[in-house]
Amino acid sequence: MSKTKRKPTVLQALFPILAMLIILGVGIAFLSLPAEPLIVLAAVVSGIQAIFLGYSYDDIMNEIATKISKVWGALLILIIVGFMIGSWMLGGTIPMLIYYGLKLISPKYLALTAFILTAIVSVLTGTSWGSAGTIGVAFMGVAIGMDANLALVAGAVVSGAYFGDKLSPLSDTTNLSSAVCGVDLYEHVYNQMWTTGSAAVLSVIFYFIMGQVGAGKNVVVPETINILTGTLDQMFNWNILLLVPLVIVLVGSITKKPTIPVMLLASAIALINAAVFQGADLKSIVDVTLNGFNVEMIGMTKDEVAPELIRLLHRGGMMSMMNTLLIAVCAISFAGTMSVTGALEVVISKMLEKINSTFKLVASTIVTCLIITGVTSNGQVSILMPGEAFKDAYIKMGLHPKVLSRTLEDSVTCTECLIPWTAAGAYMASTLGVDTLHYLPYAILNYSGMIFALVLALTGIGITRLDKNK
Repeated sequence: MSKTKRKPTVLQALFPILAMLIILGVGIAFLSLPAEPLIVLAAVVSGIQAIFLGYSYDDIMNEIATKISKVWGALLILIIVGFMIGSWMLGGTIPMLIYYGLKLISPKYLALTAFILTAIVSVLTGTSWGSAGTIGVAFMGVAIGMDANLALVAGAVVSGAYFGDKLSPLSDTTNLSSAVCGVDLYEHVYNQMWTTGSAAVLSVIFYFIMGQVGAGKNVVVPETINILTGTLDQMFNWNILLLVPLVIVLVGSITKKPTIPVMLLASAIALINAAVFQGADLKSIVDVTLNGFNVEMIGMTKDEVAPELIRLLHRGGMMSMMNTLLIAVCAISFAGTMSVTGALEVVISKMLEKINSTFKLVASTIVTCLIITGVTSNGQVSILMPGEAFKDAYIKMGLHPKVLSRTLEDSVTCTECLIPWTAAGAYMASTLGVDTLHYLPYAILNYSGMIFALVLALTGIGITRLDKNK
């Protein structure tokens, strides 16, 4: 006989959320434990509560399976990105970008240049992950070669990557936010300049100042750069065709071609370049796709290469993304145990009863989005659920829906990568080689947008109201 399924009370709905925050907070911050088992423990706690409320084990597993199926495309892209980075390393695409970056970019402007160029690539492609995994990896290589502050440069790359993810008409989150709120896409993009534009200006000022004051270890010995570029010259044969994979990804993104086929094509061309220009054999070509690049693949030993170059080049491969994939699956499992009981809907409904001002409404939206992002580890869900829940509240308060669509992006799109246990946070950390919490303080654009959103809500500047005469 099946049990009666009950909706949780507000306190019951808050319990698994608080449990997860405490488990992760204590485990990661104080005990330095890995996130994966902590998330599984939080899922067990949430699952026990779901069973207490009358939901069966099969109900929970079916909900988890449904959520995994919805994000499987994104998880597959994770694996393909690892494949692509490895092939671009062996083929010489990323080493070529690093080589000319070391020669042309001044250390004083490295973080600023990383932010601006990554932002441009991200706007053109509409993908933060793609831009960080290509041009971002190249900038991290340059940073290692210059003995620069890696956390600073990683923060600049992440800021630039998410600038485009918010403002590009090609971005999935940009389209999703405008669609769920019923706002014209380009009106939504233009309206985001109030917060994202302000955050970008602040970022430019910050990265410029940090470069001038010699942040961290930003002191470069010219002889060291000459050694690194000289060694790269010996290791790889440069040719303009090495940039074809990058062009394929840019063109494919701009023309909105399917992501995975474009990445696979770019990787295939890079592997052909590896055989033709770098003299890689079949074993190395196959091995690099799984385990990533190492200098032995092009006939050198580790003793012949400076440690900085080893650290710089040994990247990529599908196996490098397995930790990110594991974190994503664990987080989705927790989200499934929460979703089956409808706990998040209960919390949001209660919150809406206490809102009586624009500032409170925007602040509540931001808090809700942050909680849902941390709990579900899914940016799409964190946009869709609050978007549907808050839409009527904004209209009743006389606010244009584009205020909501902008706030959703300010508090979801840019913040997902700042949470270590989300797929975005784990991806950026593994791809750029800097822990999430280390680059977080330097990812100025990613959290300052929320601050500007609150300031605008408090002052009324940039807040569009509905025309009551229509």
